[in-house]
Amino acid sequence: MTVSVLVDCDTGIDDAVALLYLLAVPDVEIVGITTVAGNTAARAGALNTLRVLALAGRTGIPVAVGAERPLLADPLPHSTHVHGADGMGDAGLGEADESLVDPRPALRLLDDLSREHEGRLRILATGALTNLALALRADPSLPSRIRDVVVMGGAAEVPGNRTPAAEANIAHDPEAAQVVLSAGWPVTLVPLDVTVPEQLTEEHCARLAEGGAVGRFVAAISDHYMDFYTPILGRRAAPQHDALAAGVLTGEVVPTVCPRVRVEVECGNGPARGATVADTRGRYRGHPDQEGATVRVVLRTTGGFVDRLVARLESLDA
Repeated sequence: MTVSVLVDCDTGIDDAVALLYLLAVPDVEIVGITTVAGNTAARAGALNTLRVLALAGRTGIPVAVGAERPLLADPLPHSTHVHGADGMGDAGLGEADESLVDPRPALRLLDDLSREHEGRLRILATGALTNLALALRADPSLPSRIRDVVVMGGAAEVPGNRTPAAEANIAHDPEAAQVVLSAGWPVTLVPLDVTVPEQLTEEHCARLAEGGAVGRFVAAISDHYMDFYTPILGRRAAPQHDALAAGVLTGEVVPTVCPRVRVEVECGNGPARGATVADTRGRYRGHPDQEGATVRVVLRTTGGFVDRLVARLESLDA
């Protein structure tokens, strides 16, 4: 059965890989893409998305521009030091056709798709959660039309990557994250705990570079990504944050520890701002689900996803 997915993203390097991965999974249909400020500006993210879709020959998917700033706070700087000036690792991908940007704002596209695919639409969020929070405020009945939401974000039992406490997507708009995680719809949170260990290596990139246009593009942008991550990881590799969350959505990543627990986002102005406080105290009793909680937090998986990811990307060129 085909799975209908809306991707809400801030298309930088790992978002691009996640999009290409989803395009390669046969029983997944991306029915729309909305963009939000984070790795890049929201409009730049939409243009990057169109560039990625054009590379894969899939220009018929609607791409709409969303929020350019957080709900309440001043925007954080875009992550050009991680993703390059263009958000795509400055890898020289062709210009986007701006006429292909959907004229609808992101909230309208999300609303339209939630009604067209009522009860079946799955949302993959790989950026700040501003668009989803705004959609919930505009229409509190939205969760009744959504099957589930998979969020790449947070750090449950490991350090953050934007600050010592906060992961980047949550840090860009903690107030929005709190709205989304407390909305009562089924959410699977895929945090740094499981995304950082899934690393694309130089060997993977060499294999991709021997393929077609998609493989060469992923190898090129990943090389840029590795420049940032090498001093952090102590080896030349690139975590696949967003692609791993996409793999959780498709079922090709199997969580082995994924308790349903209460999650709160720190929205104060201190050093812990943006932290995702997941109540994992049940670990000593085998992580029983907590009554009333609606967020599942992926703490462990079977691993080995990157090899599957590379094979999927190669299939696009095949």
